[in-house]
Amino acid sequence: MASFQYVTRGEIEKAPLIADLKNQAHVGQTHKAGSESWTCTFAPDRSYFAWSCGNRLVRLVPWDPYRNTVGIPLKAEHRHNDEDNNNYMQHVRTIDCGEIVWAMAFGSSVPERARKNINIHYTRFNVGKKEELVLATGLHSGRIKTWDIHKGEILHYLIDHKEVIRDLAFAPDGSLMLVSASRDKTLKVWDLNDDGNMAITLKGHPKWVFGCCFSPDTKLLVSVGSGKSIILWKVLNLPKDLVLWKRLDGHYNDVVACRFSPDGALLATASWDTRVIVWDPYTGEKLKIFGHVFPPPSPIFAGGANDTWVRDVSFSPDGSHVASIADDKYVRFWSLFDTQIPEQIAIVPNGLCCAYSPGGGVLATGTRNGNVFFFAAPMKVQTLQHLCRIVIRKMIHDTNKIEKLFIPKSLRCYLRYKE
Repeated sequence: MASFQYVTRGEIEKAPLIADLKNQAHVGQTHKAGSESWTCTFAPDRSYFAWSCGNRLVRLVPWDPYRNTVGIPLKAEHRHNDEDNNNYMQHVRTIDCGEIVWAMAFGSSVPERARKNINIHYTRFNVGKKEELVLATGLHSGRIKTWDIHKGEILHYLIDHKEVIRDLAFAPDGSLMLVSASRDKTLKVWDLNDDGNMAITLKGHPKWVFGCCFSPDTKLLVSVGSGKSIILWKVLNLPKDLVLWKRLDGHYNDVVACRFSPDGALLATASWDTRVIVWDPYTGEKLKIFGHVFPPPSPIFAGGANDTWVRDVSFSPDGSHVASIADDKYVRFWSLFDTQIPEQIAIVPNGLCCAYSPGGGVLATGTRNGNVFFFAAPMKVQTLQHLCRIVIRKMIHDTNKIEKLFIPKSLRCYLRYKE
């Protein structure tokens, strides 16, 4: 971390702003209660970007994966013409959820590993005949609504939590199993193929649960919350067979967000202790620590109101970068190959959430006034070594199995992200 002594923020490359979306209800205002963009997310088929823009509303706008920005993807011969925005507003969807939206997630009946074969299309929701694409919204009352995004109609109304829903995650295997994390100290698993029935309640957190996510192979579920807690749940069989596997210790303050790397080998957690930690979830080892304050604060200072709470974290789709957003008004792009300083930064006052676009190259950031900013994220052609490592780790997630391979020790270390 010593490099921070010689590098100022002005010397770090700035990430370009490529687009923004405004909360029309509060244009010109810095913040108004109820207008926060607590969550934003991209549809897995790259058709829509959705964000909670305050005032109980969720807005969905078309996403053009070819240009990596908001807009309607057209045929190749029209992509560079002015026609690409003519019908834009016809495809914008606004959903009134009736109360403050704290969490969102897209669910699909197509497994993420088969996503590359899916064509982008704008059609009406058609259960049983084409891909099912569902938007789940977690609300202030503890209730969850799932939506037909093309009609703006409710599909399921899930009631069992007693407090605010802080995060939602769909299983990436196409099963439409939904996990919810709540301030009532529990997680719940819902089966949308069974009329949204609640299958199991997971208890293990001493206080609020802030976040949850599945590993890419759906074998692990991680949840984070108050009291520095990180819990890994082993998924034996969805929706009812999940067991508490292990706890990870290392943060000094509440842990508020978690994300697996695309190959499932790494877990990134963001905390109010001013740090993002990248773990090996199978061994519990801390592999990288991205500090947002230099010199690193003492555990006592990090455990309180330190003005640099890290609010969210996101893994790039190529597994080479981690993005974080913090209360010091900066978004940071960290390279997994260099923990000394961020590779790029961007100014985002009052930032709350961030999410990488499915194709990479763009990071969306939501703010307290309901606005969203899109930044060009650093992208490089990855080395053949790194690409091979991702392929191998997608097949062998468990680090303990890597250690049993009859290959040189240096290669086993590389596969374990211990360069």
